[in-house]
Amino acid sequence: MKRIGFRGRLFLILLFFALLPSLVLTVAWAATTWWALPLVGSSAAAWDSAASTGARALRVAHARPLSRADSAAIATHEETLKQSQMQARRASFVFQRAPVPAAIAAVLALALLLVVASRVAGSLSRSLSRPLNELMGWTERIVRGAPLPDETNARGAPEFDVLRSRMREMATELESGRRSALEAERLSAFRETARQVAHELKNPLTPIKFAVERLRRESSPALRESIDVLATETARLEGLARSFAQFGRLPEGPPAPVDLGELARYTARSSVPDGVMLEVRVADDVPLISGHHDALGRALSNVIINAVEASGSSGSIVVDVGRVRSNGRESVELSVKDSGVGISSDRLSRIWEPYVTFKSGGTGLGLAIVRQTVLAHAGEVIAESEPGRGTTIRFIFPLPST
Repeated sequence: MKRIGFRGRLFLILLFFALLPSLVLTVAWAATTWWALPLVGSSAAAWDSAASTGARALRVAHARPLSRADSAAIATHEETLKQSQMQARRASFVFQRAPVPAAIAAVLALALLLVVASRVAGSLSRSLSRPLNELMGWTERIVRGAPLPDETNARGAPEFDVLRSRMREMATELESGRRSALEAERLSAFRETARQVAHELKNPLTPIKFAVERLRRESSPALRESIDVLATETARLEGLARSFAQFGRLPEGPPAPVDLGELARYTARSSVPDGVMLEVRVADDVPLISGHHDALGRALSNVIINAVEASGSSGSIVVDVGRVRSNGRESVELSVKDSGVGISSDRLSRIWEPYVTFKSGGTGLGLAIVRQTVLAHAGEVIAESEPGRGTTIRFIFPLPST
């Protein structure tokens, strides 16, 4: 047997609570009418008996000599008795025949009430069941990780709109948590791989470097060029091992107050060569953040060096530090804007991925390390670019809630 749905159960419950009192009152009224009216109507017989005895008493009174005042009083009493007897007979006629029409009227009233109650119960069940069914569908979507509908028809009481809004916020936060968990798991796997690669590279590099230096001292001039190639490639592998090792670990040690304005000035001066136009703008009200100075400096230096390479010797770079409001929180933003060639949209979405590079000889770890460093400081990194019009990299660090 198919189970009755929520809307059907709700309809029956509402109908039951609406009709039960009415049914009880209707039955009670019909029973009372059916029992009480005949009792009232039976009083006509008593009036007839009283009228006959009264008539005999009046005949006795008329047979005796009476004064004028007594005759007038007896005449008045006789008229009143006749009227009362007539009213009693009329009432008896009505009361003896009233139970059937009263019962029919009660049944009709109950039927009308049934129609009205069914309409009201149906409307209430729809106004409650439709939003609830919609929200139940939303919970299934949230469990599956599917997106919620963009637009919905406003159904039900205003409280359902509040519930929809809260469920959207919850779904957004859950989806953000899912993405963060997957990203953390993926980065953890990348870091573990990077640590292992760095370890495997460092082990043979030290004896190779010693061997190259010995060959450089003891070999003939004819082998000098080959030895230089070995030394260059060894240095490149050593730099690659350092990159892997740096990506394989998060910033270590206790955090300390960091002045992003001062960090931006120092890093920009030390990373931008002469000839490239540089402008560093630091707002007056920038608070300190808690973090790791060296790790943030390396991340910013990496971004500025990329900006220099993209801009060329005739380009310009602007570094801004100031307060912003991001995701409803007070934050500090550090941005690096260059006038370089820009990045196409299909590449822009992949620049933060480890081992993905669009530069010849690159390791694909520079910007991945930058992003890892910013995320380790509970921050957010955003890239904005347009081909031919330059690129902007933004670091956003939320301030502690006060």
